[in-house]
Amino acid sequence: MNDLLPIIDDITGKKRPIIIAGPCSAESQDQVMDAARALKQLGVDVFRAGIWKPRTRPGGFEGVGVVGLPWLKRVHDELGMRVATEIANHSHAEAALAFGLDTIWIGARTAANPFAMQEIADTIRASGRAAELTVLVKNPVNPDLELWIGALQRIYNAGVRRLGGIHRGFTAYGKHIYRNQPQWHIPFELARRYPNLPILCDPSHIGGRRELISPLCQQAMDMGYEGLIIESHCDPDQAWSDAAQQVTPEALGVILDSLVIRDVRQTTESLGMMRREIDRLDNELLEVLNRRMAVCRDVGRYKLEHRMPVVQTSRYKDIISSRMDSGEKMGMSPDFIRNVFTAVHEESVRQQVKIHNESNENPETPAR
Repeated sequence: MNDLLPIIDDITGKKRPIIIAGPCSAESQDQVMDAARALKQLGVDVFRAGIWKPRTRPGGFEGVGVVGLPWLKRVHDELGMRVATEIANHSHAEAALAFGLDTIWIGARTAANPFAMQEIADTIRASGRAAELTVLVKNPVNPDLELWIGALQRIYNAGVRRLGGIHRGFTAYGKHIYRNQPQWHIPFELARRYPNLPILCDPSHIGGRRELISPLCQQAMDMGYEGLIIESHCDPDQAWSDAAQQVTPEALGVILDSLVIRDVRQTTESLGMMRREIDRLDNELLEVLNRRMAVCRDVGRYKLEHRMPVVQTSRYKDIISSRMDSGEKMGMSPDFIRNVFTAVHEESVRQQVKIHNESNENPETPAR
């Protein structure tokens, strides 16, 4: 895969960033055309809309299906925009290619399934359109770089050379800041191994909330991504899928206008890389602290059930002393470690006291 051709040569003539935008789902022909016209005014390079929507559970809106393909073709024919949609199996690929779509992407669930990936790759090869097709592969739902590379290689082996990756974050259990954890080090390692492979960022799926899209876009640009794929709907709150993470075309215009595009070839890029690693580690610290506080709340419930006091002085002294010793062995100042774990302990106590106070306010509610 070392001779991958950059997708930006084929789409926008080396423009950075590439912007792919459009609604999460194609809902009607009018909705598609209204969004496409508004996005064309912003200079969006590729119009995107999902016509097949893989859902976690049955019963949800799963897309309009092939009836939406003529709507996308109309965007191409009337507005001159490239159009893209997601495919997940042989029949999707066959239908999209038959309608002449020049750009397709493969979603995270599909990228995690080697059988589905090979089925799609075989369909592309059999179509005879591999040389003219642009294919973007999202990272698998689980943080497995080799699985992502394998999915890309299957498409590459089918004859596709306009190939790129989309970083959309990784699924994690529990509540988090982001809908899907960025784990920036994984796409960073992909870029290190395959420097000619363009990688785009999907801030909509990483963030899951529209207020997170702008900072995620900027972070992606700072990290040298080639482009962005963003969900944009003319009336996001009424969207049939993923309403919370879509922005209006007007809001997208503000986001794009505010982006600072730096020359990633500058000699300060090494410093930027190290700072991004610090940002990643800080996010990991926050996740660990979040898990620690969850355990502390369980401790608080146990103490409540067994009528134990929240603060136990001997335990606190043991924590501070042992952490200071461990930190000093790692080359950190004992005073620094004392301050950190004093603050952590105070927050742990606050969490436990909150549980006791809530129990006092609702005495008939069992602790757990």
